[in-house]
Amino acid sequence: MTDRLFTEFDNPTAEAWRAAAEKLLKGRDFDKTLRTHTYEGLTLDPIYRVEDIATLDHPHTVPGQFPYVRGTRTAGDLAAPWAIAQEIITPTPEAFNAALRHDLERGQTAVNLMLDTAAKAGMDADHHDAAFVGYCGVSISTLADLKTALAGVDLNTTPVFIHTGTAALPFAGMLFALADAPDAINGGLLADPLAELARNGSLPVDLSTIYDELATLTAWTADHAPHITTLAADGMVYAAGGGSAVQELAYTLAAGVYHIRQLTGRGLDINVVAPRVRFSLSLGANIFMEIAKLRAARLLWAQVVRAFGGDDDAAKLKIHARTGLINKTTTDPYVNMLRTTVEAFAGAVGGVDSMHVAPFDESVRPADAFSRRIARNQQIILQEEVNLTRLIDPAGGSWYVEYLTDWLAREAWGWFQAIEGEGGLLAALKVGTPQNAIADVAAARADRLTGRRDRLVGTNMYADITETPLDSDTTDYDAIRAERAAAVSAARAATPPATLAVDVPAVIDALQSGASLGQVTAALHGNHAAELSVTPINLQRVGKLFEDLRVNARAYAERTGTPPPIFMANMGSLKQYKARADFTRGFYEVGGFHLIDEGGFDTPADAAAAALASGAKAVVICSTDDAYVDLVPPLVEAIRAEKPDTYIIVAGNVHKFDGVDAYIHLKANCYQMNAELQQVLGISG
Repeated sequence: MTDRLFTEFDNPTAEAWRAAAEKLLKGRDFDKTLRTHTYEGLTLDPIYRVEDIATLDHPHTVPGQFPYVRGTRTAGDLAAPWAIAQEIITPTPEAFNAALRHDLERGQTAVNLMLDTAAKAGMDADHHDAAFVGYCGVSISTLADLKTALAGVDLNTTPVFIHTGTAALPFAGMLFALADAPDAINGGLLADPLAELARNGSLPVDLSTIYDELATLTAWTADHAPHITTLAADGMVYAAGGGSAVQELAYTLAAGVYHIRQLTGRGLDINVVAPRVRFSLSLGANIFMEIAKLRAARLLWAQVVRAFGGDDDAAKLKIHARTGLINKTTTDPYVNMLRTTVEAFAGAVGGVDSMHVAPFDESVRPADAFSRRIARNQQIILQEEVNLTRLIDPAGGSWYVEYLTDWLAREAWGWFQAIEGEGGLLAALKVGTPQNAIADVAAARADRLTGRRDRLVGTNMYADITETPLDSDTTDYDAIRAERAAAVSAARAATPPATLAVDVPAVIDALQSGASLGQVTAALHGNHAAELSVTPINLQRVGKLFEDLRVNARAYAERTGTPPPIFMANMGSLKQYKARADFTRGFYEVGGFHLIDEGGFDTPADAAAAALASGAKAVVICSTDDAYVDLVPPLVEAIRAEKPDTYIIVAGNVHKFDGVDAYIHLKANCYQMNAELQQVLGISG
């Protein structure tokens, strides 16, 4: 029956499909209308066919088979789904433990411990500024602190991930000191010194010392804690700086290769090092690009490990992912739930091993129980209701995804080779190659966003100017530091070790004897002060430009009692002015302006009188191109006769009139024109 049905239809060719599409376009340019340009430099076709992947090998592999494009496990998520590894941002061990136990009872399946800045640098809470204690992570300074943070958690069954910064060895010592048996612990110590360098511009200790410790730790875990990874290749810093998927892949791969060289150069075998590297990747808004990125990462890593002489088993890549930072907003923040749902879906389909979905209020404040629950449930729904765990490589066989996977891998490999040609990622960071390349893409993102060719709903499009902003972070970090400093001071060993061998059992013994994180770090590092510095990557959220406009407008409203007004001089019938009036409203509401709309006016005199009576210092004229010729000059003249400093705008990309200050239209830079108007009217500083 199936064969007979198919024989009733002609097999359409690509040329025939294009001809039909062009007919429907009615003269519009096919390439401009149906082909899409990405930040990766790829022009996407509107449709892909089996011919596009005819030369590719990986679609013919199976999950669990080298080069693991389709996943590292034969059964995918059927045997065990990806770990729901939600970050919990609280300042103290006690608060972290309360939130963690609450969330583990409600669907979270892994511990994902984010340390504060002081702890990641190996410093005690009383030896760092208050701004870095308990901020964006938990303050952990002693073994007792970590014991408190993980109290009630079964370390034999619950995976533990700790973002250790440059203090991997001390935190490994803490974790193993708490374990009944280190070989039963699953999870990872996510240490990427190059990512810390790129993020902060410097390191607290020289890089060679850090890798000495990581080599010792990796060798020890291979024998005693084989289910723990000790290194991360962290691509999130490059994505959060505005980089493309190609750049994130290339620099992450370069970081992994740098780790391999450093540890194999210290005597470790590739089959020991490679399985202990975990990629940390971000998940962005382009769902198919992100799916392909995860698949391409496995392909590239497998090729790298094989090139270093590793066996197929060592070439299996572990991936932790988190939803992205760059596209999240503080305006209309509930839209972030939709963004993270799309991103989490991409992570699940792309085959992550563990994932964090950011709470919708992450850009505003530490998440509360409600926002944590929504974020956690997004993953649970994908697993339990969408049933993605019942599919093995759900993207496999998609002509588009398979083509995109191959293209991304090849393009990222080219970028990676260029980095290798500079001497590796560290050498490239020193001269600013990744920083500059990422800044270029970030600038392109900003350009498209400010011109509204890219959309952030609720921020640069469809603004809700009546929204009540979320309460910001009200944590008293001075009080937190004082509390934590007192706790550390009371717990710290009276006689710290003067020196400490770079040895996991020695670190465990020191911590169990009461030495604090800072004491252990000082004893390990001695006088190995860091001298290396690079230009840090500027982490950003692309919507912040528009958010700042809204902040300015709210401050103005608080000073004056009303949002900054713009009068709409709508001329003629509803049919004549409505389209441009609607466009004007959307154009200026994203800047926090209140549009005064009194309907249409029949004459310039009526419109001018109403505009002057409104008290608004800015007026937008809305009508048709033909009507403007007769309406604009007398309307401008009448307004300027009474209030010459009025800022007058015409809606439309039309003939320029004397006395008009600005023209708004689809090609105008929305952000720049809003910012200019705020400046002229004294709304912004």
